Amino acid sequence: MATHSELRDFWEHRLEGDWTESGVGYRALGRPFNSWMYRVREEVFLREVGQLDLRGASVLDAGSGTGFYVRLWERLGAGDVTGCDMTDAAVERLRGRFPNHRFVRQDVSELDAFEDAGFDAASCMDVLFHITDDDRYAAAFRSLGRVVRPGGTLVISENCLQRPEQRGEHQVNRTLETISTLADKAGFDIVRRVPMLMLMNAQVDASLPWRKAWGGFLRAATVTAPTGWLAGALLYRVDRKLVRGRRESPTTELLVLRRREED
Repeated sequence: MATHSELRDFWEHRLEGDWTESGVGYRALGRPFNSWMYRVREEVFLREVGQLDLRGASVLDAGSGTGFYVRLWERLGAGDVTGCDMTDAAVERLRGRFPNHRFVRQDVSELDAFEDAGFDAASCMDVLFHITDDDRYAAAFRSLGRVVRPGGTLVISENCLQRPEQRGEHQVNRTLETISTLADKAGFDIVRRVPMLMLMNAQVDASLPWRKAWGGFLRAATVTAPTGWLAGALLYRVDRKLVRGRRESPTTELLVLRRREED
């Protein structure tokens, strides 16, 4: 398993060379497919977070990457958006893309650049499962709990396995029990958990035969840019319906959490 320094170097190199949806997404499936996948992510985020009254809110987007969710916070009417990323490659480009917002190089497991209870809301999207060190993973929840004000909102995406944990070099898929326990210890209650994707991503919480079969199909379907675009366009129509009709997902889910009021 990669060390924290190795992970940072991995993402620095990856985002420096590919600052697009495929750079931050499922790279093996190519940019055309990822572009369709992110349309589903966008619809789910806007639908779920749009239910909250966060207009004019002060927001932290931790692990901003390309700024995809920074732009969605803008669309939802956030008053002030601050972003951070562990890589210089992302921070420098984010500052150019969003000159009216503040961006700093900061790891989500630290967040010491920010004041206690300094934000009404925070998001940490498609980041946490890339933290392979368990201590840093727990520290990320504590850091987010420190910077979000009591009564504030945290929005994350996670894989929430109800099967055994899966550990890889650059990703760890943790159990729903682990995630819920650490969120609780950091002062958060899970308000809502919904599918963010269904078929357009690795089926990490499905049986091994299905995971391998579907993964092989996706890689074959996206072997060229044109076929990847077509596969994405077709699955987009399916996934955007499935995420509305299902309560749980075999892949990435969106969680809305509320920071408990202090005693």
